[in-house]
Amino acid sequence: MRRLRRLAHLVVFCPFSKGLQGRLPGLRLKSVFLVWLGILVGSWMVYLHYSSYSELCRGRVCQVVICDQYRKGIISGSICQDLCELHKVEWRTCLSSAPSQQVYSGLWQNKDVTIKCGIEEVLDSKAGPDAVPRRELVLFDKPTRGTSIKEFQEMTLSFLKANLGDLPSLPALVSQVLLMADFNKDSRVSLAEAKSVWALLQRNEFLLLLSLQEKEHASRLLGYCGDLYLTEGVPHGPWHVAALPPLLRPLLPPALQDTLQQWLGPAWPWRAKIAIGLLEFVEELFHGSYGTFYMCETTLANVGYTATYDFKMANLQQVAPEAAVRRFLQGRRCEHSADCTYGRDCRAPCDRLMRQCKGDLIQPNLAKVCELLRDYLLPGAPADLREELGTQLRTCTTLSGLASQVEAHHSLVLSHLKALLWKTISNTKYS
Repeated sequence: MRRLRRLAHLVVFCPFSKGLQGRLPGLRLKSVFLVWLGILVGSWMVYLHYSSYSELCRGRVCQVVICDQYRKGIISGSICQDLCELHKVEWRTCLSSAPSQQVYSGLWQNKDVTIKCGIEEVLDSKAGPDAVPRRELVLFDKPTRGTSIKEFQEMTLSFLKANLGDLPSLPALVSQVLLMADFNKDSRVSLAEAKSVWALLQRNEFLLLLSLQEKEHASRLLGYCGDLYLTEGVPHGPWHVAALPPLLRPLLPPALQDTLQQWLGPAWPWRAKIAIGLLEFVEELFHGSYGTFYMCETTLANVGYTATYDFKMANLQQVAPEAAVRRFLQGRRCEHSADCTYGRDCRAPCDRLMRQCKGDLIQPNLAKVCELLRDYLLPGAPADLREELGTQLRTCTTLSGLASQVEAHHSLVLSHLKALLWKTISNTKYS
């Protein structure tokens, strides 16, 4: 009996064992193939990341180019010696989102700083990632030798008029440019100093920084060498962008950014304080000393703040003078309003009959900021405030860009919104 049972057991289970043994080589083959495929894909992703990173983060190229021009006597500036001779400017994390605009966090004189430098020339396709572009004949070509200080003043004034509009305050800004150029305070502006400050003025963000230096919500300019300049340290973002690889930052979808903001952002009262600062910044841009400015990329990525939760504009690259926007729109042919877009979201209506862009923007700064604040403030807002806050923000987003309507409603809506937020956080630790 026992023998029969053992035999039955072998009859039942032996075919299964043979089938399993027959399948084992196939399973092993599939496992090896999947591991090989994973290694191949992983290696390819690493290669793409580092090849793209080498294109995106080229701080070393910036420093080599600038210091080469400094040693040749072509440029100068307040930090040239520290940057090129004493090596006291420390480059840290790459924050660049485009190869042409190099941005790094850094350290200088025991202070956290942001280092900014432009690489605009297209390199030879056969050149290596550390190849140095030739910029001295392109970027540092003005003013030319023999230009008098009076002529330099006039060319600076003409440049500012073209970019900021014909404003009575511009002569004071020209004087500020000359004072900055004379960094060594020897009461004269050398050709190298003039070339450096002229190159800086060609950088849109630097021009904005210069125009908004007296405003508390723009980063303070600390020094420069040629067209490389330092500002105050990187303000905190709505969530820590620096934690991501530079290649991934511009690819992150806005919806995911909003979700991360809600998870990782500051507590609601701190957000209210940051929002008040953002509204004050909108006031500063509206009819300031050097004209009106438009925010042409209104995203949470540009909402920065200090360690004490005071708002700082994280990026001025997409803030544009009214004169520049109007010049872009003037006589521009269009089929629909999308053809009349400056930057990301400074959009004017299209006159379908004339097929030309109109001069007034569809949305003013405040309306776009209020759209942003709906997603920033309403989640987590106190229950007794949510309804009134939502109503005021909806009213704000309906503001038109027509000059007559902005003048009539802009200040009133903005002051009501600020008062509501201050009322909520005043007399608390958050104020």
